[in-house]
Amino acid sequence: MVINHIRSYFLKPVHLAPLAIFRMAFGFLMLASVLRFIAKGWVYDMYIKPKLFFPYFGFEWVKPFGETGMYVLFIALAVAALFIALGFLYRISTIFFFLAFTYIELIDKTNYLNHYYFVSIISFLIIFLPAQRYFSIDVSLNKKTAATYAPNYFILILKFQVFIVYFFAGLAKLNSDWLFHAQPLKIWLPAHSEMPWIGSLLTKEWVAYVFSWFGCAYDLFIPFLLFIPRFIKPTYFLVIVFHLATSLFFNIGMFPYIMICLTTIFFTESFHIKIIQTIKKIFKRPLNDSQITFSPKPLPIKAFVYLLTLHFLIQLILPFRYLMYPGNLYWTEQGYRFSWRVMLMEKAGTAFFYVHDRTTNGEIEIDNKTYLTYMQEKMMATQPDMMIDYAKFLKAEYIKQGFKDPIIRAQSYVTLNGRGSREFIDPQVDLSIQSNSFFQNKNWVKKY
Repeated sequence: MVINHIRSYFLKPVHLAPLAIFRMAFGFLMLASVLRFIAKGWVYDMYIKPKLFFPYFGFEWVKPFGETGMYVLFIALAVAALFIALGFLYRISTIFFFLAFTYIELIDKTNYLNHYYFVSIISFLIIFLPAQRYFSIDVSLNKKTAATYAPNYFILILKFQVFIVYFFAGLAKLNSDWLFHAQPLKIWLPAHSEMPWIGSLLTKEWVAYVFSWFGCAYDLFIPFLLFIPRFIKPTYFLVIVFHLATSLFFNIGMFPYIMICLTTIFFTESFHIKIIQTIKKIFKRPLNDSQITFSPKPLPIKAFVYLLTLHFLIQLILPFRYLMYPGNLYWTEQGYRFSWRVMLMEKAGTAFFYVHDRTTNGEIEIDNKTYLTYMQEKMMATQPDMMIDYAKFLKAEYIKQGFKDPIIRAQSYVTLNGRGSREFIDPQVDLSIQSNSFFQNKNWVKKY
């Protein structure tokens, strides 16, 4: 009986207006994000200027194009985002956007951000959704593709993905630094003491604790409240307040606006229908909708179910991979990425690299600025996998200069959440021969 109720809930026909609004919101947000990226000069700073890049494990083959190629790619990405918003050449546009955006993010893990990962996931999921079958240019060009209703699971997919982001962000906050020491907010909030009206409050320790506990409760409970229709308006008000506050206090780019806009997927059908009807009136389009329900073919939908099951299994398991490694996660950062740990630590460090020539027994200290951008050096100094990448690069460089199988070692000192600086790694380890495999613990990182 319960299984039948669940099945009917997933399969019941629902209006496609929420998917159409989601498509438009995502497309226009991505268009704004890409144009902003180009305008701020980040294409050059992140993908053209660097002398080396830090690849992800298993994706060492991903390399940037030349200067012209990277700018062409970003312009094409902007066009694809616009096409997604308009529902024009939808399937081609979503596939291209997913591949191009993900390719760009795989070039250099220096630039990893949770919301970039989120964008890749969403752009992957919408490839398979019938978001172009209602209120799109594709429908205007081919009426046979039009539909007004589709099975509920197409919308539930997006809701569940948003649920995962919020819920795991909340779970990640269940740690002693966040709850019992109000770190890193105790460091970050006083930096905004010059703000009018509330600046003096931000220097109070109790305010940091209030922010910490509220942030944890928000992330843990908001995804459940969003699924309750009668609570959607006050819950969405909290979504707006929370994300605007994070945007005000922290420099986290487009992420707050992405979450504000995409969380509207939880609103009722009537809410989205009213928005589309308003747009139709502005552009003087017919208001009547057909009663056609989109029914996917059995074979493609079966393959889609398997793919979707695999995707969500990965999403549910990946945040827990840190359990494979010993030690403090925030210190070692083994298993930190791709786990929705958003702004949970204030970590800084300094790394000194040395190249030892086995033949002469001589050793030289490297000026990191010779090879790394400011952001690369900053991120590398606290992340063991990036240290390995840099050491391998240095080894190759100095072999070219005549060194015989040089040893690359480093001294690194790191501070975490306001605590005193500590030695981060074993300074005698040859980093150039270490593995970056996910399955091998980096036991040369000192215990915290």
